[in-house]
Amino acid sequence: MKISILKSNIDKLGTIGLFITALFSPCCFPLFAFGASALGLGSFELFGGWTMWIFMVMVFISVIGFYISYTKHNSMYPLIIAILSAGLIFYGFFANNYISLIYIGMLGILIATIVNYYQNKLQGNCKNCTTYEGKTVELKSTLTCPNCGHKKDELMPTDACQYFYECENCNKMLKPLVGDCCVYCSYGSIKCPPIQADEKCC
Repeated sequence: MKISILKSNIDKLGTIGLFITALFSPCCFPLFAFGASALGLGSFELFGGWTMWIFMVMVFISVIGFYISYTKHNSMYPLIIAILSAGLIFYGFFANNYISLIYIGMLGILIATIVNYYQNKLQGNCKNCTTYEGKTVELKSTLTCPNCGHKKDELMPTDACQYFYECENCNKMLKPLVGDCCVYCSYGSIKCPPIQADEKCC
């Protein structure tokens, strides 16, 4: 249980860790010197010569956390933001020592953490979600008929792929487009559970 909680919050722990490292290391992160002074730390360096390496480890932990979150909730945007932000941080430190890029990267990881939190919270409140192959998937999809434009909400099955669907408005029999496994992948607002879970569809 404790391991599961840790895995679910590793992105937040990494983000908190990198900001604590920056806040308590005003010599390496002068932007946070005011905050450190307000805490009575002055030029105190919490990690000494290891500061930037500890900071990089926290960035790496954050990205791992976002990846774990992505595998569980399919939250792609936070992961992309985190990877780009981490890239800025590593480039700023190892390539040119641009402290401004590091600050921008830190802001990006903070934004990714906030976005990830709210996306996961929304999925956690999902009334039509279920667990498929260990991942949370949405079951409700809005099918739009390509013939008449009629829309209808349907609950997708998790034990089979629906190849045919008859539009209740125009009675057209829908079939998947080439390359799609079911009508939901072709005409639905949400793709079928196997695709959501990055599994092979039938």
